Amino acid sequence: MELRIAALHRYPVKGLSPEPLARAMLEKGAYFPGDRLFAIENGPSGFDPAEPQHQPKVKFLMLMRNESLARLSTCYEDDTGVLSVRHDGREVARGDLSTRAGRLAIEAFFRTYMPRELRGPPKVLGAPDGFRFTDSRKGFVSLINLASVRALEDMVGAPVDPLRFRGNLHVEGLEPWAELDIVGCMLENAAGLRLKVTKRIERCAATNVDPATGIRDLEIPATLMRRLGHVDCGVYAEVVAGGVLAEGERLTVMAPAQPALPFT
Repeated sequence: MELRIAALHRYPVKGLSPEPLARAMLEKGAYFPGDRLFAIENGPSGFDPAEPQHQPKVKFLMLMRNESLARLSTCYEDDTGVLSVRHDGREVARGDLSTRAGRLAIEAFFRTYMPRELRGPPKVLGAPDGFRFTDSRKGFVSLINLASVRALEDMVGAPVDPLRFRGNLHVEGLEPWAELDIVGCMLENAAGLRLKVTKRIERCAATNVDPATGIRDLEIPATLMRRLGHVDCGVYAEVVAGGVLAEGERLTVMAPAQPALPFT
């Protein structure tokens, strides 16, 4: 069984807009490159960069509760560390996140953009080496099966943008919901890159928000539970052998090895 990479995305700032990629260099044991490098603290979270620990996403600005974030378009420049924020087609904020002045500029924008949604001063947090602001402690690389998204469209009776699920890899070639059955399997490309599928992704109310308009217009987790008896859509994978992964590339699904039977 094979699947094809239809699209790659990273989310440099947790809760903010995606950035499409043509290819990505995945490293063994590492997170998806450039993904969830930053988060915006919604009041004091207790996060300590010297001893980083996974924090519940409710401590940060995020779509599940802050749908107005979807109306912003952001771009992060790796080379300069600059984050730019656009709203209604014009740039409304810009700051170098590697500097205090740059972070203050971004924080000042969010104080004025969404004052009623803040529990305290917003603060830009950067992820130390080896840490990311992912929803799951082991959410290294996330995969979304586009056939499942199309099946979900039939369930809700409306178009469903795959970007609602904020995945790193959009894949084709699987039957609807087949991604849920390949947990434990290995995905391998011709160059030897390997991803081990580790767990299903449970969906929250963030998927109810249209990623283009910021309108909370669907009931996706409730629909999944009502129709399928679970709220899962997509899977996480761990990079067990690194390499370049590109749009259009194919990955072979390899079943986990069966343990040898003991001699009797």
